[in-house]
Amino acid sequence: MMRASAAVHRFVFSASKGRLLGSNRFGGMPVLMLTTTGRKSGKQRTTMLTAPVQENGTFVVVASGGGSDTTPAWFLNLRDNPMVEVSDGAQARPMRARIASAQERAELWPKVVAEYQGYEEYQKKTTREIPLVILEPA
Repeated sequence: MMRASAAVHRFVFSASKGRLLGSNRFGGMPVLMLTTTGRKSGKQRTTMLTAPVQENGTFVVVASGGGSDTTPAWFLNLRDNPMVEVSDGAQARPMRARIASAQERAELWPKVVAEYQGYEEYQKKTTREIPLVILEPA
């Protein structure tokens, strides 16, 4: 059900450039489409993510996996190949992904949780520290 819902959301977001049916937001947060290169397949992989923190053309995304103990595949892909494409609906642009340092995470995590309390619950569900990824213009 979640996959089907995500596929519909991605279709509406792409087709309307984020202008139709509130497709540019989820859970009150802005969304984006992140395209990574598969670390094993080399194929382009696109996923919809929320971007709870956005500043000066930089996006912060959360590799929460809903609190799963398994790291999301998109995170592993960008860890191995940080050159990504990001679409916020209006435009797609190349960006470079980097994992937030411990200091950056400490500064960003309260901002992330302030946008969506669910991230704090996700962190409590797993023993892994949920990474934050900073997407910067390439």
